[in-house]
Amino acid sequence: MSTDIKFGLMLHGAGGHMNSWRHPSAPADASVNFRYFTDLAQKAETAGFDFLFVADGLHINEKSLPHFLNRFEPVALLSALASVTHQIGLAGTISTSYSDPFTVARQLATLDNISGGRAGWNVVTSPLEGSAKNFGKAHPAHSLRYEIAEEYIKVVQGLWDSWEDDAFIRDRDSGVFFDAAKLHKLNHQGKFFSVEGPLNIQRSPQGQPVIFQAGASDTGIGLAGKSADAVFTNARTLEEAKTYARKLQASVAENGRKPVAIFPGISPIVGKTPEEAEAKYQHLLSLISLDDALAYLGRFFDHHDFSQYDPNGPFPDVGELGQNTFRSTTDSIKRRAREEKLTLRQIAYETTLPRGEFFGTPQQVADALIEWVEKGGASGFIISGPVLVESLNDITRYVLPILAERGYWRPSQESTLRGRLGIPFRANRYAVQTPELADIK
Repeated sequence: MSTDIKFGLMLHGAGGHMNSWRHPSAPADASVNFRYFTDLAQKAETAGFDFLFVADGLHINEKSLPHFLNRFEPVALLSALASVTHQIGLAGTISTSYSDPFTVARQLATLDNISGGRAGWNVVTSPLEGSAKNFGKAHPAHSLRYEIAEEYIKVVQGLWDSWEDDAFIRDRDSGVFFDAAKLHKLNHQGKFFSVEGPLNIQRSPQGQPVIFQAGASDTGIGLAGKSADAVFTNARTLEEAKTYARKLQASVAENGRKPVAIFPGISPIVGKTPEEAEAKYQHLLSLISLDDALAYLGRFFDHHDFSQYDPNGPFPDVGELGQNTFRSTTDSIKRRAREEKLTLRQIAYETTLPRGEFFGTPQQVADALIEWVEKGGASGFIISGPVLVESLNDITRYVLPILAERGYWRPSQESTLRGRLGIPFRANRYAVQTPELADIK
């Protein structure tokens, strides 16, 4: 893999901070302000970012984060942003537990064609049980969700190969619109899905959209090893990132595939001096009350009410809460609280607003980015806040020039998302392949 560090920008309202809407750098209605998203997307593209990334969820309640309560659907937002951008990738989250594979294949193929080959799909299985109540079905158990997802991805990718790349002739003189020999029905009959096909849209300039996957559990890593082109992770430390990367790449190798790109989501806080970085952190901290922090912590534990405990006491025993939803995250929180002897107050605030390893001066943040890549914890990063406008400006003005000077970053000139991330064109399974395409999986 290249040592060039790749960057994505997470689009989630004003930022990843739970109360980023209170920050003066963005409109309070940022999560549904298309002009704001247009401005962010164009700034990221001009700066040389490789892709935009939209997370999503299907269930809310009164304790949900503000930017979860009122936000755009990913494919609709990215399709609109495709018309006001030219090169930057467009990756969005869609659940395999609560959507139909034919519809999703069609939506993403459409986005891919609209954008000229810039689409990506972040595959999730929807951990929250409340999602089921919006679709009139039972919420699948953790292992079953991933079993469904594996077949789901196979169906979608099969539908994306319905048409060979040169199937549409459109010869007006002869009257031949398409070559029927290059149209293929999927005829899938599986445990969870029955889909005939074909898909009613042509292939894209990149062959197929890029598959992102975000599961950090052993089951999630197993799925990523079989099908992901890239993964989105939430590793808190370099050691966690390295451990995850080793497990993931081992799973990838077991499936006979080449290493995949790894993108930790990070929330850098950058100041021209250490004092300025600390002042930014303290201001962000001031936007969060203890009740806010406890509520944020509770969302990982099935919305458990942590306000019933002494905030200055140890982290309480909450049993198996969160194990079927955010297993890797809850395990990490409990382990950290135990090993570092943190109080409930401390773990709540540090979970809500982590200081993290990407904190400090531009040089310190650049050093951390390089170290994570050099030591195998990342291929690139998805910048998620805590306040998007501020983080994007700081990374662009202060950090990217340092990375460029040290030979770790240069803006890509590729026009497809696969090209930008160094992922090969996805050859059609039915086409007669030339030797150079025969090994592309």
